[in-house]
Amino acid sequence: MQVETKQRPSPIAGLWYNGQPAALKRQIDAFIDEAELPEISGEVVAIMAPHAGYRYSGRTAGYAFKAVRGLTPDLVVVISPLHNYNHALYLTSAHRAYETPLGEIPVDVDAVDRLSQTLEDRGAMGLTPIAFDKEHSLEIELPFLQRALEQPFKLLPVMIRHQSPEIARHMGEALAHTLAGKNALLVASTDLSHFYNQNKADALDAEMLKRIAEFNPEAVIETELNGRGFACGVAAVASVLWAARLLGADSVRVLHHSTSAEETGDFSSVVGYGSAVILKSG
Repeated sequence: MQVETKQRPSPIAGLWYNGQPAALKRQIDAFIDEAELPEISGEVVAIMAPHAGYRYSGRTAGYAFKAVRGLTPDLVVVISPLHNYNHALYLTSAHRAYETPLGEIPVDVDAVDRLSQTLEDRGAMGLTPIAFDKEHSLEIELPFLQRALEQPFKLLPVMIRHQSPEIARHMGEALAHTLAGKNALLVASTDLSHFYNQNKADALDAEMLKRIAEFNPEAVIETELNGRGFACGVAAVASVLWAARLLGADSVRVLHHSTSAEETGDFSSVVGYGSAVILKSG
């Protein structure tokens, strides 16, 4: 992969989350500290977390990242949607590192190359690098990871443009092959339903979260396609479910659900947020 020498500067720090390091640390730590998790047994293979501004979804995100607090993965794979148009199906960063107010996170260029080659070997399109992207849904997870994980890590960033079963399955299978035997953590970035009233949003989100909890990536995408539930990162979620299953995970726990109305007080048009953890029995 041809890599830009520059780091990717954050286009959303100070807008989607606090741009001041000390205040950002306090904010994230509070979200994680306040999360009350159910008993979790087994190895954490992956998590699902929302990607709205921290004011809206930070509380729900705190549940996902509390489930990984203190872990020490060498590599973190963040899979997100791409909200802007690009001709490519799978994208990655053309930069050597992501910048956040909490410091730089280096991109694991070797892991990016291995994943891209694995996709191509399996007859799929490889990863297309893009520079100075504005994608918030991948970056929004990074400060949480910087606070939750015990040690520095390298990043494998992936953005998926097309939300189809085949695209998600190819990515999931390639991820599992690339990560086999590695000390890695998978993160699926998604919000849930958008701009329904609170009652409708709760029903749609419950259906999507039910399918995620069933550990059924096919049903997750079918739920989206049939309009019974929605997730803007449905392919990211399905990819991570496929990969986690192939890596030995055998259960999913939904940890929290909320909507933007809990912050704005507007119940007429809300966005849904959910968090979950994917586990491998010991």
